[in-house]
Amino acid sequence: MQSKLPRVLAVDDDVDLLRVVAHALELAGLEVAMATSAGAALCWIDRDGLPHLGLFDVNMPEKTGIELCREIHRFADLPVIFLTVIDDEDTLVSTIEELAEDYLTKPFRPRELVARVRRVLRRFGDSSLGGGPVVRVDDHLSFRLHQQMAIVEGREIALTPTEAKLLHILLRSAPRIVSNEHLLGRVWPGQEVFEDTLRVHVHRLRQKIEVDASRPRHVVTHRGVGYAFGAVAE
Repeated sequence: MQSKLPRVLAVDDDVDLLRVVAHALELAGLEVAMATSAGAALCWIDRDGLPHLGLFDVNMPEKTGIELCREIHRFADLPVIFLTVIDDEDTLVSTIEELAEDYLTKPFRPRELVARVRRVLRRFGDSSLGGGPVVRVDDHLSFRLHQQMAIVEGREIALTPTEAKLLHILLRSAPRIVSNEHLLGRVWPGQEVFEDTLRVHVHRLRQKIEVDASRPRHVVTHRGVGYAFGAVAE
C-alpha cells in the first residue's frame, strides 16, 4: 500500500546530518528517504518514483546537488530546497532563481528546516503523485513519469522529457487549471518560449495518451487560460 504522507528525498554525503533531517521531518509527519550521493538518489527515484520535495546538498563529491537538480528537471518539475555551506548570497540567489524554491545555510535549526519544507509543500501540494512509482489515472491509463513512460491500454509508450515534465505539472495540479504562463515558466525556466511551442507539445502528448486526440478527455484546453488534467485515481 502506498503511503499517503508527503515524501521528501534528502540527499547529503553527511550521514549524521541526514539522520537529523530525517528525524525532524518525520516528527513533523512527513515520510523521508535518504541518499548519500546523487547517484543513490537517482536509483531511489528509478525504483520508488518521484518524491514531493527534494532536499539536496549543494556540495557533494562526484555529482553536486545542483547537477542532480538539473538532471531531474529535464523530465520532472520537482520542487527542491538546497542545503549549503556557501555564504555567497549572489551565487545562492541566482541558483535558486534558476533551479530551487529555497535554500538553507548549514548549520540550521530543525525547526527552521520543517518550516521551509512545509511552506514549499503548501505551494506545490501533496497529491498522490508522489505516492509511488506509478500514477494511475484510470483502468486504461497510468504513468511512470520518472521513467518517462505512459501505459495506455497495457501498452508502454515512451514520453519525451518535456512531455513527462508537462504531465508532472498537470497531474500534480489535477483537476485545477494550470495557466499557460505557469507552464511556460516551469517547463522552460529562463527561456523565451511562446504559447505556440506549448501547444505543439500538448498536441504531441495527446497523440500518445488520448483515445481520440481531437476530443481530449485527459489533457483539456481552457481557451485563453491554460490546461487541466482530469482527476487522478486514489
